[in-house]
Amino acid sequence: MKRISWLLMKSLLPLVLLVGCNSVSLPSLDLIQLQTTATAPSAATPEPAVATIVPTATLEPTITTVPTLAPAPTAPPAPLAAANTAASSVTSASVIAALQGTLENIYSQVSPSVVKIDVVENQPAFGRGRFRGSQGTPPQVQGLGSGFVWDQAGNIVTNNHVVANAVSIIVTFADGTSVPATLVGADPDTDLAVVKVDMPAAALQPVQMGDSTIVKVGQLAIAIGNPFGEQGTMTTGIISALSRAVSTSSASQQGPTYTVADLIQTDAPINPGNSGGVLLNADGRVIGVTSAIESTGQSSSGIGFAIPSIMITKVVPALISAGHYDHAWLGISGTSLTPQLTKEMDLPAAQRGALVENVVSASPAGKAGLQAGKGAVTVNSEQVQVGGEVIVAIDGQPVKEWGTLITYLAHHTTTGQTVSLTVLRQGKEEKVQVTLATRPTSPTRTY
Repeated sequence: MKRISWLLMKSLLPLVLLVGCNSVSLPSLDLIQLQTTATAPSAATPEPAVATIVPTATLEPTITTVPTLAPAPTAPPAPLAAANTAASSVTSASVIAALQGTLENIYSQVSPSVVKIDVVENQPAFGRGRFRGSQGTPPQVQGLGSGFVWDQAGNIVTNNHVVANAVSIIVTFADGTSVPATLVGADPDTDLAVVKVDMPAAALQPVQMGDSTIVKVGQLAIAIGNPFGEQGTMTTGIISALSRAVSTSSASQQGPTYTVADLIQTDAPINPGNSGGVLLNADGRVIGVTSAIESTGQSSSGIGFAIPSIMITKVVPALISAGHYDHAWLGISGTSLTPQLTKEMDLPAAQRGALVENVVSASPAGKAGLQAGKGAVTVNSEQVQVGGEVIVAIDGQPVKEWGTLITYLAHHTTTGQTVSLTVLRQGKEEKVQVTLATRPTSPTRTY
């Protein structure tokens, strides 16, 4: 099981990430040696290969009655070779200058919108209150993270794990202005939250949102945040992968944890303190909120994750208006159908889909008659319920794995919407209509 540090971004408070059935405990940031991080934009572009002019072949004189041809030159004229090298150097320098200019412009436009968030929070006590204060109150710790201006009404977007359990929230802007903030709303399932500051509208510069659905691997990625409290730090990289799945657990979160299955992966360095900051495209638009890293420690190893903008633009308005977000709910849990599972279920080896393991009886799926697994098998040291129905499409969109299903539910459905599921029943495809409900607060994790 991979080690995922869900975020990274809190200082002092130990974090715990649940991935599948495994837990990873992370050390406090006060045990981590701070590293110097550049605060100015930087970029390096490889020198393009310099074209080499191959000398033309020498024509040997021929003895004949006709006049001989003059031998061709054995090498290009020196001025031509020099001009070729100079042109190549100019092109390389122009590319670097253009990239630097782009990064400088993006930083100057976006950095005023990115804020530093300092919190004081109650640390959950473990084991019979031995960590409680002298008056029986939970001990308090300090944490830090990032955020960005959403609108001129004073709403600031950040990660839920940055402000969870906070008793004090201070927002510091790029010009050094610090003001208190209050929590407006939070959604632990997507790890998004909104806090609000009382500031003049003219002092607030909202970000411009981009479209994460058109992001491609290899495109430029730019992160701005406050790693280790170093305010206004910009780092660059590329989009490394798409549709990554990470659990939204944290030490401060109570109840079940859920998986965000459409995260953007980047190699732009992000570190503790970047939580809630922005991931930008080459136009300076927000395509994600930096939220987690995969690392053997608690600092960047070149694999970072960001919540996609398609999710941000759906959840944040609800947090502002209602303080919470209602997730559409089928009422099932499951896993991806793998070759090992197809063998256990006597299905074709190439069959793929989302295997239904459990169905909540009173849920939309239960009322629609979806069938759960009938027995457990061990696959890669994990217990899986097999024999349930396999979802192969939703609203006509192919479902190749479990993540495809929960991503579709998150991005394209709402409470009260009716969806059409294509399921395998006894080896045959059937259509099932399900009207989605609101995901309840429950000790078990279902979608």
